[in-house]
Amino acid sequence: MAGAVESAPKRGRFAPYGLLSPGIIWLTLFFLVPVAILLRAALSDQPERFVPSDLDFTWKWSNFSDGLDRFGPQFLDALRNALIAAAIVAAITVAVFVARRDLWHRIRVRLVGALVAAFFATYIITSTIDGWGDHFQRSFLYAGIATLLCIAIGYPLAYVIAFRGGTYKNLLLGLVVVPFFTTYLIRTIAWQTILFDEGPVVGFLQDVGLFGDSDRLLATPGAVIGGLTYNFLPFMILPIYVSLEKIDRSLVDAARDLYSTPARAFQKVVLPLSLPGVFAGTLLTFIPASGDFINAELLGSPTTSMIGNVVQNQFLVQLDYPTAAALSFVLMAIITIAVLVYAKVLGTEDLTG
Repeated sequence: MAGAVESAPKRGRFAPYGLLSPGIIWLTLFFLVPVAILLRAALSDQPERFVPSDLDFTWKWSNFSDGLDRFGPQFLDALRNALIAAAIVAAITVAVFVARRDLWHRIRVRLVGALVAAFFATYIITSTIDGWGDHFQRSFLYAGIATLLCIAIGYPLAYVIAFRGGTYKNLLLGLVVVPFFTTYLIRTIAWQTILFDEGPVVGFLQDVGLFGDSDRLLATPGAVIGGLTYNFLPFMILPIYVSLEKIDRSLVDAARDLYSTPARAFQKVVLPLSLPGVFAGTLLTFIPASGDFINAELLGSPTTSMIGNVVQNQFLVQLDYPTAAALSFVLMAIITIAVLVYAKVLGTEDLTG
């Protein structure tokens, strides 16, 4: 009897590992193994162009530089624009979200350090690689604009559902996720019908005099950004709604009891406490939007193609697996660095602590 009692704590020590094992196995099989296969392809040589399965693993690191050099000399401009955009977004976020001096000081130190590090990274990379191409630039630009639009549209909608939804809250949440009942491809094709030259939107804009007879919406950057915003908007709304729903309403009532106006109570209480949702929604929106190619393929033109289109073309049309794999790793590396910098500079621990 005593031995059984003593063995119970020992078995209990392995319980967390048992609970984690399904997730670990899933990530290993469907993330780590595919990434390892992709890395092997990126470092391989392809003797026969039209035989993509015939790859010789030769540690060919030149695939990265060769693939990058083929897509334009505009990497320096892309990184400069990215740094400027990052500085503007960080400044706006700090100005809107930060209300305490000590918190501003900590974020300012981190922001300066991140920008200095990004500057030196820009110098090092641009001194060793000729260019990464305007496809990267367009990918991050379109994804960034779509993310900001998702915040501008999704935050008020999530706020209304969380604070004003009442008995219709579940219905409104259901309407947010209804688009997921249709495949991503069909939803994007539907936008072609809405935006085509003889469609209702262009016709209305021509009737009110905003568009001429030759103006169009389809095959423009605006159509691509609109498609990205529409397709990824639920990924912004749901995390923000969860953060807003968790806020204790008595905190808002206490702020009003202390003679705060509704706008002041929102700025001091609701907005800071909802930042974890904004943070999560930004990642869930920006990361997949950066690698998307469906919207640029169906709603754009060759001049609006993104890096995802290049990777898709190299994989399925050119059958150049090493170059496609190398470009995929470069995209993953850039997004990972951007996410780490974003989390370090504007992490929600300090903003909500």
